[in-house]
Amino acid sequence: MCDNQIMLDKKIWAVVGATENPEKFGNKIYRRLKERGYEVYAVNPMYESVDGDACYSCLSELPKVPEVIDMVVSPKRALPAIEEAARLGVKYIWFQPHTYDDEVLRFAEEQGIEIVLGCVLVALP
Repeated sequence: MCDNQIMLDKKIWAVVGATENPEKFGNKIYRRLKERGYEVYAVNPMYESVDGDACYSCLSELPKVPEVIDMVVSPKRALPAIEEAARLGVKYIWFQPHTYDDEVLRFAEEQGIEIVLGCVLVALP
């Protein structure tokens, strides 16, 4: 586990599970990070754009490797994203509630990824 302030100090984020639906956390988190001055990328193969910005189908398509990934997908969808993140050298993943299980956390730790569990919306000032 990682101190959440370490991740909040990083400025390049990707939201895996970003969505156009303003009622969903994938949208709320994406917008809040942008509002707080983070360079943030939307990742979701089901959308071409989120909040008027390009949305990418996977982490490998991003123009920059994110410092932190905010995970907003189910545990079964998180595993491939964690594997891809590890290949890209991402060191930090913030797991929103209900996005992880024991297998997901164990896999992330085996990849050498630091994790935070909880809602980033609560942690952001």
